[in-house]
Amino acid sequence: MANPIEFKLFAPYNKSAVLIGSFANRQDIPMEKGEDGYFRAHVDLDDGQYEYKFRIQSKSFFLEPDQWIEVIDPRASHINESYQNGVLHVKDGEPIVDDYVWNHDDKALPQNEELIIYEILVSDFSGGEDDPDPRGQLKHITEKLDYLSELGINAIELMPIQEFPGEQGWGYNTHHYFAVESAYGSSKDFKHLVDECHARGIRVILDIILNHSGSEAPLTKIDYSYWYRSEPKDPDQSWGPEFDYDHYDENLNLCPAQEFVKDVLHFWITEYHIDGFRFDAVSQMGHFEFLGQLTDETSKQAQPKPFYNIGELIPESPDATNLEGPLDACWRDGFLHQLRPLLWGDDTDIETVKELIDAKRSGYLGAVNAINYLSNHDHDRLMVQLANHGIFDGTAFKRAKLGAVLVTTAMGVPLIWMGEEFGDSHPKTLEAAKIDWSLLQNDRNHDLMQHYRGLINLRKSNHALRTENVEFFYEDPDSKVLAYIRWNDEGSRVVVVVNFSDQYLADYEIQNFPEGSTWHEWISDYDVEVHDGVWVTDLPEYEAKVLV
Repeated sequence: MANPIEFKLFAPYNKSAVLIGSFANRQDIPMEKGEDGYFRAHVDLDDGQYEYKFRIQSKSFFLEPDQWIEVIDPRASHINESYQNGVLHVKDGEPIVDDYVWNHDDKALPQNEELIIYEILVSDFSGGEDDPDPRGQLKHITEKLDYLSELGINAIELMPIQEFPGEQGWGYNTHHYFAVESAYGSSKDFKHLVDECHARGIRVILDIILNHSGSEAPLTKIDYSYWYRSEPKDPDQSWGPEFDYDHYDENLNLCPAQEFVKDVLHFWITEYHIDGFRFDAVSQMGHFEFLGQLTDETSKQAQPKPFYNIGELIPESPDATNLEGPLDACWRDGFLHQLRPLLWGDDTDIETVKELIDAKRSGYLGAVNAINYLSNHDHDRLMVQLANHGIFDGTAFKRAKLGAVLVTTAMGVPLIWMGEEFGDSHPKTLEAAKIDWSLLQNDRNHDLMQHYRGLINLRKSNHALRTENVEFFYEDPDSKVLAYIRWNDEGSRVVVVVNFSDQYLADYEIQNFPEGSTWHEWISDYDVEVHDGVWVTDLPEYEAKVLV
């Protein structure tokens, strides 16, 4: 039995619009504009799947005045990119995204301070291992969740998965904010991934772009100046039409770009049950007050589950995470830029290292405010950089292990770029570059992965590493040795001793060692005796000792 289905398009200052759909042999169906700025049309439809689009008289400056154009619904939840149509699903007389049934909504999820985040580009993560051509899809991530779970990962951060043009790219040119990228799979595929993540206690964080759209996004064609700035905020850092969050429509008493973005975030939380956002290019977005409104709302909408609002700010701005700041955490690019030179042998400034380990020295107040990493999608992997500095083979893996110790024992939340844990060495590229899972068959790569697994489990079992407590109890700038302790109020303690030099230090004395006569060195698995606050040990070059 057919039921009336409403189609609507918000375009308050456009003169006319019509609906075109597979349900009417693609003949124009007139739409009527209401005082609220929406064009509407009602069509009697049986349950099923239908393609549709709108034809509207544009108000965008780059087209002829009132020129008729065809656009996909800016709020379409499915896109047929080949035919430039939106796709509507109707069930029981109502429009739906899909009929997926959630199975694991009752599972407890880790709190923000407990997270170990794994960043993923869907198309390059997995899938088609026996054939280099097929692109990775959401279902392939689901297939590898047991691997991630065994590694100890309890949060994945997906690079943008909202519909963008073509099948290859990073997704930072979003065209359709309510639709899953069709090259990655269906809405059900994504829900199944989220559901299976939750079944394993893994949270799902989405990288999302709110400062700009792709140049051919529907809103740019409908009424560019209503939604976007006339000039970019920073021409040197402009990647597409930038939302105009200042624009206030007095007639309708609303800020259109703000309302649109609020609806986008609400949709992904309620429809897809995600657990956090990573906001891209926050510095270019500006409007910290509005961003604060967004993050307050997302946290409330996700209750009673935890939620994490992360920002990318370049240069770093720890204040954005503190007290009145709008964000829970920031990507800490300074950690990467300052740590990597130490690993390939540049002169080591002990004070710089201390700033990396203790994020409070950089202005971060809490343990969840800083996100530390050795690499991410914006940078070449550590193995690539080490090779660029003439460091290969066993020496490179040794330096990678030291980096892993620092990123997992520093104050803050660790983030791992996919494949970093086993030494994948693909350089950064916008072209297809799937990580090489066959590397895990090599002893060194597998050993590095096991090293990461152990460090992650150490972090999970020792709550000291989740606090903001860091004390440096020994430093020797001449020998490039630094020692620090992490602790909590319940008695959990972790000591880290690092040799940043290229010299093997035999029978080296670590003085002022924390109280406690017996410790256990975690990496090499042996008990340690400390007498009168002095530990005597051998410190190999570019290695760390971790004691619990």
